[in-house]
Amino acid sequence: MIDAHHHLWDPSRRDYPWMTGTALEPIRRPYTVDDLRAVTKAAGVKGTVLVQTVSSEEETREFLSAAQDEPLITGVVGWTDLTAPDVAERVAAFSGPLVGIRHQVEDEPDPSWLTRPEVLRGLAALGEAGLTYDLLVKPPQLPAALAAAKALPDQVFVLDHAAKPPIASGEWQPWADGVAALGELDNVYCKLSGLVTEADWARWKVGQLARWSEHVLESFGASRLMFGSDWPVCELAAAYEVVVDTAFSLTGSLSDAERLDFFDGTARRAYRLT
Repeated sequence: MIDAHHHLWDPSRRDYPWMTGTALEPIRRPYTVDDLRAVTKAAGVKGTVLVQTVSSEEETREFLSAAQDEPLITGVVGWTDLTAPDVAERVAAFSGPLVGIRHQVEDEPDPSWLTRPEVLRGLAALGEAGLTYDLLVKPPQLPAALAAAKALPDQVFVLDHAAKPPIASGEWQPWADGVAALGELDNVYCKLSGLVTEADWARWKVGQLARWSEHVLESFGASRLMFGSDWPVCELAAAYEVVVDTAFSLTGSLSDAERLDFFDGTARRAYRLT
């Protein structure tokens, strides 16, 4: 079993611009590799993908170093400036199990940021380097994500958190059509992750997530859908083991082979994990 999406951080050492406000106080503390080992061991996880949290190449280097010292971390999705003219050189300079790059597109004021010429050039450089690109977007950025994925059919994209569906408000569109359109592209994978924190943190039930997860599964199929915990962010709404149990419940209709893909094979293919 592979957890294809989790983080580590230490607010005492680094500033996290997104980690503000009283609502996030419960997770505003260090989360270490030791913490990761503890929660994943109890859940039976054998490998993980560690994902960037800030726009920092320094953090990426730290994560790569942690991965080289910790066999549990099988890959790192880091960060680099996609608009820089030397993207290829930047990613080549990283040492360690770098499997992808991500940028917080959800925070960009321009909803078409992904289709800017300099960004598309950077994304193309990732493809040439054999790296995936994680799409951290919300529904307003889905059209640009679709355009970028169509423009670069040889680049592998991974949609994080199923594009953050507005579960708490129940707004089905334009999220549903945007996800379905991305699901039609063979070069786009998706993570069934982060759903508990898009629902009402205190009152969510597994059944309330089913409509959204079923649409994602229908759009991508088990062969392009993977499990991610989004730990420690998930702790705002659910403990790690609850997130794992919820993923099993939401994928109860899958065959044994399909569930193996969802919990293991898809992540290995998308990120070229060994």
